[in-house]
Amino acid sequence: MKRKFDILAIDDEEVILASIVKLCSAENLRVDSVLDAKEGLNKLDKNDYRLIICDIMMPEMDGFQFLEFLYKNRIETPVIITTGFSTVENAVKSLARGAIDFLPKPFTVDELLSVVFRGLKYQEIISSQEMIDVDAKKITPQQVAFVSCPANYLCLGYASWAVVEGAGSVKIGVTDLFLKTVATIKKIDFFNLDEEVVQGNTCAFARTEDQMTHQLLAPLTGRIIKKNDKLGRDINIIDKDPYFEGWLYTIIPSDLDYEIDRLTQGVVES
Repeated sequence: MKRKFDILAIDDEEVILASIVKLCSAENLRVDSVLDAKEGLNKLDKNDYRLIICDIMMPEMDGFQFLEFLYKNRIETPVIITTGFSTVENAVKSLARGAIDFLPKPFTVDELLSVVFRGLKYQEIISSQEMIDVDAKKITPQQVAFVSCPANYLCLGYASWAVVEGAGSVKIGVTDLFLKTVATIKKIDFFNLDEEVVQGNTCAFARTEDQMTHQLLAPLTGRIIKKNDKLGRDINIIDKDPYFEGWLYTIIPSDLDYEIDRLTQGVVES
C-alpha cells in the first residue's frame, strides 16, 4: 500500500530540505524529502503526494527536466519550483513548463507557507474538477467552482492575466482560480504609478483574512500608468469580478512581442 504525504520536497541542499520539513511539519503537514530529482521520481512510484516542491538547479536531472518527465508521463501532482538562481527567466520558464508557482531562495517562513497553502488548495480544487469531469454524479457541496480566463486573455501560470487594450496599453490582474486558493482578500498593497513591474516578479501584495500575505506576480513587464482605485474603496470587487472590474493595473508594456510568447491563452468556460 502506498504511503500518503502532503508534500514531497526535492533539493540537493540538505539545509533547504531541513527547513521545508521543519516549517511545514510545524503546520501539521506530512513531508517526505529527497536530495535529487531521480530519487523523487522513485518516491512518486511508491507513495502518494498532494504537492511537490522541487529545486531547479540540481545535478543529473534539473527541475525543468523533472517537469518535462511529469508532463510526458501524465503525472499531475502540482509542482512548486524553487531556486537560488531567482532570475525572471527561470521563474517564467518554470511556469510555462507546468509548475504552478515559483519560490526564490532564500525564502522567509511566510513566503514558504503562503505558496505551500496555495499549492495544496490548488490541488484540492483541480482534483475536484477532474472528479466531476469523469462522473457528474460525484458533484459534491465541497467542490469549488472557478471561472477560467476569457479566451482573449493571456495567463502567466494559473495566477495572473493580461489583456491587450488599444493605444498600446495592457490591463493586468489575478485569476479567479488564484483567488480560490487563498482566503478572502482584505487589502492589496499596490506599487506606485510610474513604477515598473517585471514579468514573473511581484507586482502587489494581497493580505488575506487569515493574516497571510501573498505575492501577486506580474504577467508582463511594463510601467504602471493606472491603478484600480475602486479596489481601495471596495476590495470585494476583485472576488466578484476578477477579469473585468477587478483588474489591478494598466501598464505600458516594455517588450510585449517578446514576453507574450511566454504566456498561455485563456479559455472560455463551458
